Amino acid sequence: MTETADLDGKCFVLTGPMKIADPMHTPVRGDLAHIGLAGRYFVPHYAVPITRRITTDGAELRASSRADSDVLTQLDGGSLFEVLDIAGSTAWGQAGGENGFVGYVALDRLEAET
Repeated sequence: MTETADLDGKCFVLTGPMKIADPMHTPVRGDLAHIGLAGRYFVPHYAVPITRRITTDGAELRASSRADSDVLTQLDGGSLFEVLDIAGSTAWGQAGGENGFVGYVALDRLEAET
């Protein structure tokens, strides 16, 4: 069954799970997305990122919040990470700006807010 919604004169059709063209570089999950993706992806919540620097020792960007999950890339010390969600001892977000990898970083690898 297809349902439609009319919001501000725009008609949207809900036809099934959303398809993310490039999940490795698109900060969207089933429950949350970057505020810049509002209108392109339908999720219950959108977040404005908080930019933090990676500590001087660098950090591993992981595929999930588990410490034993796959490492997607190594982040250099001093590089930027846009935090979209914090849960437990990890932050979820995007490294290196709009086209950077999306994943999880240990909170102790992010410099404190100044």
